[in-house]
Amino acid sequence: MTDQATQVRTVVVERDIAYPPEKIWRALTQPWLIQEWLMKNDFAPDIGHRFTLTADWGSVDCEVLVVEPERSLSYTWAAMGLDSTVTWTLTPSETGTHLRMEQAGFKADQQQAYHGSRIGWQRLFDALEQALAKEEKPA
Repeated sequence: MTDQATQVRTVVVERDIAYPPEKIWRALTQPWLIQEWLMKNDFAPDIGHRFTLTADWGSVDCEVLVVEPERSLSYTWAAMGLDSTVTWTLTPSETGTHLRMEQAGFKADQQQAYHGSRIGWQRLFDALEQALAKEEKPA
């Protein structure tokens, strides 16, 4: 029997993106590109690196957990009482890359954060695709 108070929920967003894994990897790991679609940051793709994502509403404290270039990236995500883990998985596909993002760690009493993340990550995927397209265009 599972106690509902200890249940943890996960937000998963998956999308096929028409760019190769190496291009998406850059957008997930280069600070100036991360800023284009997510937030200002001091990210480095090094396990154990602590970094901060900063926006008008506040900041997110993070630590890099997994780095498998062009395959998987995982980091902690701590903000406003939410302690979660964000994991990105890149899988090559016939049309480019299947990108999967999983944010795990929403407790039962964090419904607002859970629903906000479900909507927010969809918007961030849109912003990521726009940043990828922008990077594609010549200056």
